Formats: sequence, C-alpha cells, structure tokens
Amino acid sequence: MTAEIIPFNPLDKKNLGASVAEAMLAGVVHPLGELPDFKGAGIYAIYYSGNFESYEEIAKRNQGGNATAPIYIGKAVPAGARKGGGAASGSGGRPLFSRLSEHAESIRAVSNLKIEDFSCRFLVVDDIWIPLGESLLIARFSPVWNAMIDGFGNHDPGKGRYNGMRPRWDVLHPGRSWAFKCKERPESAEDIAGDVASYLRNASFPTSDRFIVSDI
Repeated sequence: MTAEIIPFNPLDKKNLGASVAEAMLAGVVHPLGELPDFKGAGIYAIYYSGNFESYEEIAKRNQGGNATAPIYIGKAVPAGARKGGGAASGSGGRPLFSRLSEHAESIRAVSNLKIEDFSCRFLVVDDIWIPLGESLLIARFSPVWNAMIDGFGNHDPGKGRYNGMRPRWDVLHPGRSWAFKCKERPESAEDIAGDVASYLRNASFPTSDRFIVSDI
C-alpha cells in the first residue's frame, strides 16, 4: 500500500497562524508593570512567577526569567478592525499597549497579587492574524485564567448592569471595586483555589515553543 503524503503548504492558514504564534513566543519578556509605550494591535501572553500557592506549578516554570507557562493569553484589536487585508496593525493606535496596561491595573488593585511577579510577551501583528494567533496559543497552553477562572479581562459593566454574578477571578483575587457590586458567587475563594491547584497539577505543559500543525 502506498502511503499518502500530503505536501507541505507554507501558505496554509494554520501554518501561517502557527508562525504568528511562534513569533510571539520568541519575543522579548517585559515586566507587565513597566511596559514601553508602543503602537499597534496584536496578541500577548502574561506570565506569573510569584508565591500565590495555587499557582505554584506555573510559577516555578516562570522563575528566573524563563517565562514558559502563561497564566493568561489574550488579544487586542483596534476599534473598527478590518475584516482582512490592509496595512499592518502597527500603523496607528495603541490598543495592545492599552489592553496590557488595563491588566496591570487590575493586578495592582487586588490584595493578594503583586505586579512585580508578572511579565509578558506581545506581538504587534496585522489584524487578520490576531484571532487565529490567539486561539492557537490558548489551545496549546490552556492558561488557567483562560480555562478555569473567568473574568480577568472583564471591564466594569457600568451602572445598572451589576446583576451578573461576580467573576471567579474576582472571588479569588478581591480588590477591583466594580466587582464588589456584582452578585456574590456560591463558591468561596478556597473552593476556587482548590480547583485551580488541581487543574494545574494535572495540566500538560508544552516543552517546546514549536507548533505541530497536525495537532492544532
């Protein structure tokens, strides 16, 4: 029997998306609280290396500047983002810088995390590749703040919209003033911390930044 060998297509969407994700992972690690000002939209990963007990499994992988286990992955697109084509996202606006700065403010607001324990990588990239790059990175790393703890990236819902339940992130990490206005959850911080520790103990951490497209 003759084996079917599929020719490699470097322009396949998944191959191009993987190259974007790999470029982000190869980027410089910056302290989240001391970002350089820059323009553009794109994707990013946030890393934690502190001593919050539930995050021990990722913190030990990120100490010493290694930054190999993201705690959160996200994206920032410009207002009125194009549906495809056009000039690079670095041509104007600061949505990626603004989004990372918002995250830094969220961390500074809480009582049990320190901004000094957080770092990030980011990549300014054309709008068309932002959603694919983010989805590939989340699928590969399954970061705990994406997969287990909702709400880190939430904004203040505004007056009259606090009927929703308080995000799990804000129960585990209290401090954002708007979150206290939301309905209380039935779970305690201890319940959520236990779920997080169990999730990370059983997580599979990638040992390479290379993407195998057949596994995507």
